[in-house]
Amino acid sequence: MFESLGERLQNALHKIKGYGKITEDNISDMMREIRLALLEADVNYKVVKEFTNSVKEKALGEEVASSIHPGDLFVKIVKDELTELLGGETEELNLKGNPAILMLVGLQGSGKTTTIAKLSNFLRKKHHKNPLLVACDVYRPAAIDQLKQLGKQLGIEVYDEGKNDPVEIALHAVEYAKDNHFDYVLIDTAGRLHIDEELMNELDQIQKKVSPNETLLVIDAMMGQDAINVITGFHDQLPLTGVILTKLDGDTRGGVALSVRHLTHVPIKFIGTSEKLDGLDSFEPERMAGRILGMGDIVSLVEKATEAIDEKEAEKTAKRMQQGKFDLEDFLSTMKQMKKLGPLENLIKLIPGAKKMGLNNVKIDPKQMSRVEAIVLSMTPKERRNPDIIKASRKSRIAAGSGTSVQEVNRLLQQFDQMKKMMKQMSNGNMKLPF
Repeated sequence: MFESLGERLQNALHKIKGYGKITEDNISDMMREIRLALLEADVNYKVVKEFTNSVKEKALGEEVASSIHPGDLFVKIVKDELTELLGGETEELNLKGNPAILMLVGLQGSGKTTTIAKLSNFLRKKHHKNPLLVACDVYRPAAIDQLKQLGKQLGIEVYDEGKNDPVEIALHAVEYAKDNHFDYVLIDTAGRLHIDEELMNELDQIQKKVSPNETLLVIDAMMGQDAINVITGFHDQLPLTGVILTKLDGDTRGGVALSVRHLTHVPIKFIGTSEKLDGLDSFEPERMAGRILGMGDIVSLVEKATEAIDEKEAEKTAKRMQQGKFDLEDFLSTMKQMKKLGPLENLIKLIPGAKKMGLNNVKIDPKQMSRVEAIVLSMTPKERRNPDIIKASRKSRIAAGSGTSVQEVNRLLQQFDQMKKMMKQMSNGNMKLPF
């Protein structure tokens, strides 16, 4: 997400950090590079022009304190303007009401049904409350079955009445939710290949009858600038409270995210970050601006860890590390918790300065992690607790059981032994820092 744009902007900003002072000439050079980077990322031309003019005006009009390097000040101005372009303040969902009602709309192919399942999962995990999914897409073949299948995977109930009138289904679902103490009602509506009168009339009727707290448009970020026309088309006829951008993890230049709020005045509230059912994040403009400019996002990293990692289990593992008792059982437990955090290369990018450390393009093969896990799972509990007993015959058995080779088993045992020695040095305070 935004990799190409981020790299171009970071390279441009790196140059100005070497300048002793900000002048109209060097600012013009920088703005030319920034303008090209934004246009290549498919940011709307009008938005690019206003953004670069604003940055230039503020940079030239800013009094630079003697304690602040001019380059650092320019980077701050770019980040502040980028944050403003992305929406400024984070827009929270309106979840008042008993139940709170959220209605998702969009064109066919935008990923609406998968997104509504992800959103129900997000709300349940964040607020520890009970969501109900409602199947109101009665036209697309298998749409109801798809939603029910997703609900089954997540353990979230789906309300459906087959091919009945979608307006009536929505009304009945809200009553059902009240009677059965659901906290949130998430209505999956029908999509079309394009905006038409029939679609908009139906959505308008549902909106008028159930009065949703939120009407969220799901839009495919890979549409590029056409997405702006779709958002405007929906918003003109059906007041939207927010946008969910999907497929930002795919082959997209991301420019639409930088244009949406400025051109449509509709805030981005969520972004799709992966195909998995936990691959939905709330949209935080300031954090996103920091990530684009290579400043990392340590807050998101901590939040992801807090959500996924069992605190008691982590404390127990940390204590065993300090006592030098860390074994392959602990190693396996740690691996399982790390897998819950998602692809490791995505997490590495959230670390401030990852690019400078050469970590921004790290690729971690999930298959390799699975092979390591298979090797450990092929050991007996006794072997995992005491790896020293694993000799030649045991290694052959473990390799055969895990579908790997004896060499791979040896490599894992050697790496684990080195890790244990390093942990021991750290706990004794004898660890020598490499600088």
